[in-house]
Amino acid sequence: MDETEFWELIDGSRETAEGDPEEQAEVLVERLLARDPDSVVDFARHFESRYNRAYHWDLWAAAGILLGGASDDAFDYFRCWLIGQGREVFEGALHDPDDLAELLEDFDEEVDGDAEELGYAADEAYEQLTGSEMPDLGLPPQPREPLGTYIDFDDDGALAERFPRLWDRFRP
Repeated sequence: MDETEFWELIDGSRETAEGDPEEQAEVLVERLLARDPDSVVDFARHFESRYNRAYHWDLWAAAGILLGGASDDAFDYFRCWLIGQGREVFEGALHDPDDLAELLEDFDEEVDGDAEELGYAADEAYEQLTGSEMPDLGLPPQPREPLGTYIDFDDDGALAERFPRLWDRFRP
């Protein structure tokens, strides 16, 4: 599976689920079940590599702004959700998290920003297809600390200065 196929699966599952993260995970599992186990492993590699790339202080701060705070677990689920929003939103957010102010049409912190189940879709599909757990993906582990420079999530002034558009739109 190449990168284009990966993003097509992400986009198609999101569109079918009409943006509902839990439904998107279910649709994605169904679509992965129609593929062979090696393709599911390839999908998992694509997902995990993007998940690890998103382990960045700036993205964590942006998640905190959008969600009104973000614990370790909340940030993990946010990264899954961010991947689930598709290539344009994901890559745009990695380039500059403040761009999320324009990349997101809307954001409801009760529904959006949490796609824990999406992170397990490939594992679930692989187990259903093979009866065994996903093999090691052969990827380097996530860094011990997020990439970039630490931002004090409790310093509203620093957050507003670093992410002015995101702050103005989602935390007025």
